Parts: sequence; structure tokens; C-alpha cells
Amino acid sequence: MIRLARPEDMPALMNIYAAARRFMAATGNPHQWPEGHPSADMLAADIAAGDLYVEERNGVPHAAFAFIIGEDPTYGYIEDGAWLSDSSYGTIHRLASDGTAPGFFGRCVAFCHSRMSHLRVDTHRDNRVMQHLAEKEGFTRCGIIYLANGSPRIAYERMDG
Repeated sequence: MIRLARPEDMPALMNIYAAARRFMAATGNPHQWPEGHPSADMLAADIAAGDLYVEERNGVPHAAFAFIIGEDPTYGYIEDGAWLSDSSYGTIHRLASDGTAPGFFGRCVAFCHSRMSHLRVDTHRDNRVMQHLAEKEGFTRCGIIYLANGSPRIAYERMDG
């Protein structure tokens, strides 16, 4: 079951993101999320804004993601490509699992798509797992965007009717 995250989920969220960082490092992507990212403050802000979701089984969160509808400032400039559309979109950020929820990205995309048919996501060039999953879920590689700190990310977009 996917639901909005609550402040009392914070311990589970910190464990989920720690597990995701370990998985990313083990699969050749040690730099996308340095230790402590995303921070508790960032997650608390996502919860307060109503943008952070968890997937739970038996009342225990095992995966999380932020889903933000509206313009993402880091997507204003794209190079080595172009967006498919400038229409309103939702962005999936901070996707993570503790490793016990196979197929989570597909369920996340289905959940987000039920709220907004135009989706965007981005990932680090070393995150081959996420690149594969995005393409598997029907996202098109559109180019390179840059985070506020200047770090490049591969940007993807999916548009369905």
C-alpha cells in the first residue's frame, strides 16, 4: 500500500535511504547520494509539504519516494536533447527501497501516473539500475539537466494520454 509519509515514519525512512545508499554503492553508483542524503530535514520538509510517500507492508514502510506536481526549477535548462512537452508534469524524486520490495519502481510509476499522466525523473550517470528501470517503465531519455549544485543528471520523461 502506498500512502503519504508521516513524521512518525522518520526512523523507517532513514533506514530505507541508508539501505538505498548501500545498494547504489554496491551497484557502481557510490556518488549520487553521499552519506546523510537525503537529510532528515529534507524528508521532514517533503512530509510537511505532502510530497513524500511510503510503500508499506504489514504497517511497516519498505520504500519511499517524493512526488511533486509542478515545475521543477532544475528542469528549466536541458542540454544534449529536449523535453517532449512543456505541459504540466509531476516529478519523481528521492526514490528508495530497503531491498525487500521488488518491483517498487513500477508500482511507484503506476501510483504517480494515476495522479498525473506526464511524468519526469532524473538520475546520476552511474545509476545504471535506475536508467534501466526508467526505460523499462516507458520513460524516454531527453537529455542532461543540472542540480542546483551543478551536478549533471540524465533526465527522462513519460507522457501518456
